[in-house]
Amino acid sequence: MAALPRRIIKETQRLMQEPVPGISAVPSENNARYFHVIVTGPEDSPFEGGLFKLELFLPEDYPMSAPKIRTVLLSIQALLSAPNPDDPLANDVAELWKVNESEAIRNAKEWTRRYAMDN
Repeated sequence: MAALPRRIIKETQRLMQEPVPGISAVPSENNARYFHVIVTGPEDSPFEGGLFKLELFLPEDYPMSAPKIRTVLLSIQALLSAPNPDDPLANDVAELWKVNESEAIRNAKEWTRRYAMDN
C-alpha cells in the first residue's frame, strides 16, 4: 500500500484529539484507511441507547472521491436524529415513515433495542 496522504493523517489525528460526542472512530492497526466506527443513538430519537457499529474505508483516490471523515460521521449521526424519508436507503422504511410515522418510530425503537443494544 502506498504511503498515506497527509490529509488522511491530519484528519485521523483530529478525530483522535477532538472526538465528536457520540462517535468513536478508530483506525485499524493493520490498515490506516480502515476505521472501526461506533455511533451512539442520539438522545430523544428512536435510536437512543443504541450503539451502531459501522465500517469506514477510505479508497485509494480519497479525498478526491469522498467527503472528510469527520463530515461523513456527523452526517450519519444527524440522520439518526432526523431521518430523511425523501432521500432513503430503504424505500419501504421511508414509505412507512411518510404514511405512518408513529409506527415507523415504534419499529426504529424496537430494532434499536433488538439489534443495537446489549440486552
